[in-house]
Amino acid sequence: MLSTDPNLLLSTQTPHSAYHYRGGNHRFFEGWYYRVTIPDIKQTFAFMYSIEDPGGNQPHSGGAAQILGPDDEYLWRTFPDTTKFWASANVLALGHWGKTNLSTQPFYLLPNEFEYHVQEGYQATATLNQGIIKDPGTGHYCRWQYEIQPVYGWGNRGQQQQSTAGFLSSLQIFEPGWQILMSHGLATGSIDWNGYVYEFTNAPAYCEKNWGGAFPKRWFWVNCNSFDGEADLALTAGGGRRGVLWWMESVAMVGIHYKGKFYEFVPWNSQVTWNIAPWGRWEIRARNCQYEVELIGTTDLPGTRLRAPTENGLVFCCSDTMQGMLSLELRELSSNQGKIILKATSNLCGLEIGGSPWDKSWQSR
Repeated sequence: MLSTDPNLLLSTQTPHSAYHYRGGNHRFFEGWYYRVTIPDIKQTFAFMYSIEDPGGNQPHSGGAAQILGPDDEYLWRTFPDTTKFWASANVLALGHWGKTNLSTQPFYLLPNEFEYHVQEGYQATATLNQGIIKDPGTGHYCRWQYEIQPVYGWGNRGQQQQSTAGFLSSLQIFEPGWQILMSHGLATGSIDWNGYVYEFTNAPAYCEKNWGGAFPKRWFWVNCNSFDGEADLALTAGGGRRGVLWWMESVAMVGIHYKGKFYEFVPWNSQVTWNIAPWGRWEIRARNCQYEVELIGTTDLPGTRLRAPTENGLVFCCSDTMQGMLSLELRELSSNQGKIILKATSNLCGLEIGGSPWDKSWQSR
């Protein structure tokens, strides 16, 4: 069992860790993404939880759990009853019960109690991810339980953690909101995927979320914290076309945690450019007054279609692989050429495109 220092949890908790819904029948979604990578076998499991229109009795009210498993295989299950969803308004904690022998309102259960009482559903916190879902049509299933020791939130180690979208994200003028909750952590536990049990100790883990009353039109995402020969390195980069008050804008960012330091490239401190193919190649470059970074992600795999919340409910609108190739180069601008701080590669990178249109490459202007 992992032992997590409460002070470490406090120091890595980011803004927006808590549940954002405060009632009402307006259109609303919130989604959470947990991932664990097992480098020894070059496989990744990604768990995606979502709730839409939690007040209930709306056309798209309901929740779901999706899993991207070994070799980008896909499993999902809906949880239509919004009264069986729970989440904390103070910290990162949520869950949704499907089949259960309990008749009470849902709440956090000790792991052994959850396993006994909940035959289908999930619960997740900053230090735990647990659940079971089954596909009644195919009989495929996944049962998972692992503990998490956070290492990096979103910011320098030991300092106050930051909003991924900046301080204005607290004013809800951006739609949707996006927050990296844990850019790097260590996971210990097991995942039973259709009868094959994967056990792991101190495996790289990651967590993020998004929320809002409007939906992104188009986006891309690059994420990795399992690099060749670099155990203390985590990268998240992404961009999208989002709503800001009454207009739309295209923005992107790159965040790197490396040896205790946070390198942040965001629109208010850097120039970020990108060239994203409809599928297969992600090129992102960013530069500020101190550093510059270059990322190139590629894949020959076809990718797996995933569902995401939209104006029309949860529909297939993005493609992912967890087995992408990535090269990363970070330079300090101490001279005209730039001093190389870091060069790293991985073949366990998460790559995603979503929304539309993707009939041609998306290049920043």
